[in-house]
Amino acid sequence: MKIEYEDGYLLALLQSVKTIAVVGASQNPEKDSYKVMKFLIDSGYDVLPVNPNVDNLILGKKCFKNLNEIDKQIDMVDVFRSSEFAFRVAEEAVNTNAKILWMQLGVIDEKAAFLAEQAGLKVIMDRCPKIVLEMT
Repeated sequence: MKIEYEDGYLLALLQSVKTIAVVGASQNPEKDSYKVMKFLIDSGYDVLPVNPNVDNLILGKKCFKNLNEIDKQIDMVDVFRSSEFAFRVAEEAVNTNAKILWMQLGVIDEKAAFLAEQAGLKVIMDRCPKIVLEMT
């Protein structure tokens, strides 16, 4: 199932945010989450890596164990976890008053999307912000 979004809508969302929490961030330069995180940093976003298994910095940024540890406003949560974890991430995103829940390519969870949307978040599934930004 391909979920359709207007390119302009996706770009407008990305232009509306400053702080992005990357859930599932990796220290491995070969991983997509690392590449996307680096791209977002290089594009001027304040990026906050989230990974409970990392105790040090990723790309010079303090890594958090979960979204609830972050002590600043999160505009967007970028989910680099498999779909089975998306609902838990959506719960945390709601609890932190994030504005957007963005699930990466291949990550689709209708229950997570419904929960987030009911709490007022905008939800994107099965898309990569790096790809959207590179189209401009």
